[in-house]
Amino acid sequence: MDKPQEECGVLGIYSQEPLDIPGLLHLGLLALQHRGQEAAGMAVSDGKEFLVEKDLGLVNQVFTEERLSRLRLPEARLGLAHTRYSTTGSNLRFNAQPLTARTAHGVLAIAHNGNFTNAKPLRDRLLREGATFQSTSDTEVMLLLLARLGHLSLPQAAAEAMKALEGGYSILLMDRRTVVALRDPHGVRPLAIGRLPKGYAFASEPPALELMGARYIRDVRPGEVVWVEEGELKSLQALPPSPAPCAFEWIYFARPDSLLDGLEAYEARVRMGMELFREAPAEADMVVPVPDSGIGAAVGYARSSGLPLEYGLYKNPYAGRTFIQPTQALRDLKTRLKLSPTSAVRGKRVVLIDDSIVRGTTSRHIVAMLREAGALEVHFRVSSPPIRFPCYYGIDTAARKELIAAEKSVEEIRAFIGADTLAFLSEEGVRRAIGGPVCLACFNGRYPAGVPVEGEKLALEIL
Repeated sequence: MDKPQEECGVLGIYSQEPLDIPGLLHLGLLALQHRGQEAAGMAVSDGKEFLVEKDLGLVNQVFTEERLSRLRLPEARLGLAHTRYSTTGSNLRFNAQPLTARTAHGVLAIAHNGNFTNAKPLRDRLLREGATFQSTSDTEVMLLLLARLGHLSLPQAAAEAMKALEGGYSILLMDRRTVVALRDPHGVRPLAIGRLPKGYAFASEPPALELMGARYIRDVRPGEVVWVEEGELKSLQALPPSPAPCAFEWIYFARPDSLLDGLEAYEARVRMGMELFREAPAEADMVVPVPDSGIGAAVGYARSSGLPLEYGLYKNPYAGRTFIQPTQALRDLKTRLKLSPTSAVRGKRVVLIDDSIVRGTTSRHIVAMLREAGALEVHFRVSSPPIRFPCYYGIDTAARKELIAAEKSVEEIRAFIGADTLAFLSEEGVRRAIGGPVCLACFNGRYPAGVPVEGEKLALEIL
């Protein structure tokens, strides 16, 4: 579908007693499959052995029972897992995570969600000084920074490396002794902490913690390093916090049952729909969500407008992902493979609700399908502002030249998609609905964590 793509989901477990670490991580990855469908991986340790399995594919394609059995250590107490959608670095097997390296800390594994905006100058400097890279991912820059800080403990090394890094990121590290979690000072990418009966777990979203048997306790704070030492959770505030978490987590990315930084995703989406009706009411007979992304906002719009919420679009649960699209005709049919209209729209004026419009091609097909099914009018309402700028913090929003709102006005977009009317939620409406500080860079071009550095930039003294 024509949507922004989240880059990754990350998981970590530390237990004082042996657990089926691969089995628990497998469940957690399934809960985070929506955050990345190109590759999956795990690292597991019992304090002595350190095993890694990863490959391209969906979680259940990569982690067959045979592969999980190869990771099952009888005394396993630690593990990391990752599911990936590539933005920085190609979709190649050697970029699948966790990435590993032998350092002064011993074998070290890293699972990373987000992007470092200054990865290129750091990478160039490391290469000139003799470092070697195994992947094309910016994640490995962090790994090699840690390798140069072997005189410090792993949590201290992580805190020091953070001073050299810019961008939006959540990271999990693991050696044979502990798991370390860290988050950029703006908290752009999410990371939650859960309590196990005798240990702790970390995940991009709380529902994954629950599936692993952990009770959500809080989020890793912006700029914080958290680790487990002798069974106790320890914390170090590495950088001053300046919260600006990604608004798209609440608009679209996070599961609707997630709680992020104390704010519920589903309730935020419902409030976005209510705000959308307040800003852009429409004379219509029904509200129809684009499944599944528009459901929460459609509930809010229907609730505020008094219009019935109708099942006007059917989403095929068996369509899966379509990779081979050799012709434009087949690409156009991709939407029909996943969505089709129902008889509910026949002879009706429809308010169609979705969370975003990126290129506009999918929205155009959906409007056309509703008209073919007999809808008299289609009033398109979007529960986010127009996406005019690319994201540099781990989301694939497409290049700016491919963003329809970067090139066209709202009226021009309306004409392109064929709707009778079109309205987007304002930035203030998003802020009111979420109820906390957020990054809106893809809407307004104001990047709280900087933009990629193309030229040389001086590295810190640790280099």
